[in-house]
Amino acid sequence: MNARRPFRRKGEETRRAALIEAALACIAEGGPQAATVRAIALRAGVTQGLIRHYFATKEDLIAAAHDHLMTGLTEASAASLGALPADPRARLEGFVANAVSPPVVDPRAMALWAASMQLVARDPAMREVHERTYRAFRDQLEALIADALQTTGRPADPATTRRLAIAGNALLDGLWLEASALPEQLPPEEARAIAIDAFESLLGLELKE
Repeated sequence: MNARRPFRRKGEETRRAALIEAALACIAEGGPQAATVRAIALRAGVTQGLIRHYFATKEDLIAAAHDHLMTGLTEASAASLGALPADPRARLEGFVANAVSPPVVDPRAMALWAASMQLVARDPAMREVHERTYRAFRDQLEALIADALQTTGRPADPATTRRLAIAGNALLDGLWLEASALPEQLPPEEARAIAIDAFESLLGLELKE
């Protein structure tokens, strides 16, 4: 029995992930109101009872879908940082560039984010997920900013790096929204250049070699 448990757990995780993907597909096509238990079950090819086996309520499933979306965007922003030079400024530049480039910049992801925002203001579970995933991104950005500032010998006290991370996150959010909504108006190479230039001005240091 014990030898089979990892395989059972993997199967359960796969089914749970499939339900989350089905929920995201429904939201992308028709907004949160389209993500009914019946529609999600049809999309995933399962019974409604199976959904209730993994999620106590539809709201729990929608919150899990939002968590999956936002966590994925943060992970994509941090992708390949380990392959960059040890220079903290190069790592910050890579993170900033990734945050405004595909696959982070994506019309579907932006539409899903906009749909989820309708629920964040009135659903405590969605608010908790959004706050946690926002903080995860901002904390990673803040750590990268602190490391970059230390290369110049400038003090990087927590209050300063927090404010810089909040401002930097706002810059990236704005460019991400514009590039995702109107990719023909803001191609990836231009979005990256604008983001890096803005961070250099914000931090008062050069990121580019």
